[in-house]
This record gives sequence, structure tokens and C-alpha cells, in this order.
Amino acid sequence: MVSKVVFVKNKNGLHMRPAEVLVRLTSQFDSEITLSKDDIRINGKSILGVMSLAAENGSAITIEVAGSDEENAMKLLIEMFSKDLEV
Repeated sequence: MVSKVVFVKNKNGLHMRPAEVLVRLTSQFDSEITLSKDDIRINGKSILGVMSLAAENGSAITIEVAGSDEENAMKLLIEMFSKDLEV
């Protein structure tokens, strides 16, 4: 398992569009992907879960990835968060 804390840089936070982009990416991997903010832990492949984080700009999100493609998944997730969750 790999784990990393990232920050939401999108000025509007994880609203519907960036959440959809995030879930589209996470769904491509076999690994289990968990996102957490404060005391909320969700399945990173669930659009409803991602939306329930209510992550605003500047929010710290912990990404945990466990599985056969965890390194590649984490690399791409970090890259996506660094680009404000844009495609």
C-alpha cells in the first residue's frame, strides 16, 4: 500500500466536474483506492463518495492505494491533483 497527502488546488474545490474526472481516472485501476478528508474515508471510485468529502480549495486529502498497479495509480493521481484535477 502507498499513501500520500495532496491538496485540492481547484478554486471551486471537488465539485461535480473535477470529481467526475477523478473517478474516471481511479476506475481505470485494479487497485483499491481510498480517499480521506478529516474523519471521512471513501471509495475513490465512487462519484457519490468523492462528492461527500465536500473538499474545498486547500483541503488536505489522503490518498491510499493498494493493489497490483498501486505505484502507477498513485503517480497519476498525484499528477492530476497537481493540475487542479483537469483532464
